[in-house]
Amino acid sequence: MQPLNRSHMNQIPIPFFGLALVLLVSLVSPTSSCTEQDKSSLLQLLAGFSRDGGLTASWRSNTDCCMWEGITCSSPNRMVTDIFLASRGLEGRISPFLGNLTGLLCLDMSRNSLSGGLPLELVQSTSIIVIDVSFNRLTGGLTELPSSAPLQPLQVLNISSNLFTGRFPSTIWGAMKSLVLLNASTNSFTGQIPTTPCVSSPYFAVLELSFNQFSGSIPRGVSNCTMLKLLSAGYNNLSGTLPEELFNVTSLEKLSFPSNRLEGALGGINKLTNLVTLDLGGNERSGNIPESIGDLKRLEELHLEHNNMSGELPTTLSNCTNLVTIDLKSNYFSGKLTKVNFSNLPNLTKLDLLYNRLTGKIPDSIYSCSKLTALRLSCNHFHGQLSERIGNLKSLSFLSLFNMSLTNITRTLQILRSSRSLNILLIGLNFMHETMPEDDNINGFENLQVISMESCSLSGTIPNWLSKLKNLEILSLSNNQLSGPIPDWISSLNFLFYLDISNNSITGKIPTTLTEMPMVKSEKTQAHLDPSVFPLPIYRGGLEYRKPNVSTGLLDLSNNKLTGEIPWEIGQLTSLYSLNLSFNDLTGQIPISICNLTNLYVLDLSKNNLTGAIPLALNSLHFLSRFNISNNDLEGPIPSGGQFDTFEASSFDGNNKLCGSMLIHKCGSAEAPPAMITSTNLIDYKAAFLIAFGAFFGVGVLYDQIVLSRYYFV
Repeated sequence: MQPLNRSHMNQIPIPFFGLALVLLVSLVSPTSSCTEQDKSSLLQLLAGFSRDGGLTASWRSNTDCCMWEGITCSSPNRMVTDIFLASRGLEGRISPFLGNLTGLLCLDMSRNSLSGGLPLELVQSTSIIVIDVSFNRLTGGLTELPSSAPLQPLQVLNISSNLFTGRFPSTIWGAMKSLVLLNASTNSFTGQIPTTPCVSSPYFAVLELSFNQFSGSIPRGVSNCTMLKLLSAGYNNLSGTLPEELFNVTSLEKLSFPSNRLEGALGGINKLTNLVTLDLGGNERSGNIPESIGDLKRLEELHLEHNNMSGELPTTLSNCTNLVTIDLKSNYFSGKLTKVNFSNLPNLTKLDLLYNRLTGKIPDSIYSCSKLTALRLSCNHFHGQLSERIGNLKSLSFLSLFNMSLTNITRTLQILRSSRSLNILLIGLNFMHETMPEDDNINGFENLQVISMESCSLSGTIPNWLSKLKNLEILSLSNNQLSGPIPDWISSLNFLFYLDISNNSITGKIPTTLTEMPMVKSEKTQAHLDPSVFPLPIYRGGLEYRKPNVSTGLLDLSNNKLTGEIPWEIGQLTSLYSLNLSFNDLTGQIPISICNLTNLYVLDLSKNNLTGAIPLALNSLHFLSRFNISNNDLEGPIPSGGQFDTFEASSFDGNNKLCGSMLIHKCGSAEAPPAMITSTNLIDYKAAFLIAFGAFFGVGVLYDQIVLSRYYFV
């Protein structure tokens, strides 16, 4: 299950909610003074707050409560109709005395830190139309209403993003004949999806239950929701198939069940002709996309990623002319993509086909989608070369063509330079055994922030044209055959915080200019690359790169032919999260300045020729969780305390002059024979680093086709 994104749970297009608020505003007027009963009820509410957000200054008992902050009264009867206390920093409980406000229509106390339960007096109010207590810390369950409870006029109930638990009571809906919207997302409700509101309220239109613990199958009673427009229950534990009865709810505009365990095929989906969004990603669905999908003329969002679907893509997909997003990644779709005429999809902005079995050429019709911002075709079985027509995609900012059997890297880069909007370019595992272009005329990538040309076995040197990419933040050239020194101009890339040139044949010393990288040198400087606005998520080794933290720097120079000492100035890179200098020919001592890198999570200096003692101050690196200095010529005691008490003995293997409590060779005893690092240990270490890297940046496990031994940007 993927991590929660709570900030989007309330962003639901709900025309009914807006209509209700407009009606409320038209009914109220801030004139006259409120009744004594209403004033007393409000003061009871204030008394229940442990932190009142400054309301005490306004809510004084000797003043007219109709003039208090957040309070609106009706005219001419001076009754409180509207309480708006959203985002006030309130703490404490919601007073049940609010039930005494007999004229109250709208209660909004969202985005505070309120605790306790939702008072029954509010739920069974005979006046309230809108209740919004979302984004608080309310707990407990929803209380059953007595069978004698009068009818409630409640239309909107938003209790999302709280800590509610338990099952939905069945009797609570019987009295809510006017309910239009229920948002209970991001809680811990259990049991089956409630469908009673569909029977009780003839105008029920929005049911949002995502991010809970609902289980079982989707009840057939959902067919009673004849006016339902939005049905969303993603990120639960639902299983089984979509019931046939669901396809009779032809009013549906959004059907969203991502990240459950739903099975079966998509037969019958064509009946939902009003669908705008279909999201069944992250399930266990099988079968193909039916030809009848073309009947969904209003469809804009199609999400079927991370399933077990197969077969060819239907030609009728071109009939869904309003499509904006197509996400089919991580399935088993096959056949030629040219069957789909993309020129009929003028509004398409995102196309993600990562990890399928599609064959043939990249269809020219894709280049007709002038609004396309993100295109990922990686890890299929396409052949042929990139067309110059890609320059027609003037809005393209994300392009991933990893493992596409592309050739002629120079021509490819010359074609792509016309795509002036490109921010992210992932073209690794192509151009096998070609030469890295040195042509200084390669330009036009001024907006590029991420570039990956890894695992291509490219020869040559790190090219100077990369120095022109002044907005570059992530540069990965790993797993090639590049030689020559690390260029001094690296430090001129003011936003670069991730540099991976591992597994090459880079020679010379580590230049001190490398320690001047501004983005990694200052803890106060953060990258302006925001993964939250990526058109598509970036994956590396099966993990989703989401959002960098304050310290995100990565410097990987491992598996090269670097010589000389580790520069003392390395201690200036205080935002480094990972430093890997392993498998080189570095000499000298471990500089004590590394102890300044207090944000380090990974430090690997293994398989070099380092001498001297391990700096004792390294035990002050409290975040250090992956540490390896094996196979050097270090001597003396291993530091104790801090993180050093957690490291495996294998982290120190191959240093027969070291001693410590975790080694066979205790300090003061006879020397133990050295142990050598093995390829298995190296793989295990890299896998551990990958997991750690993903945990730091935000982990999203991708799919079974990815294994930890692959460290690719796709």
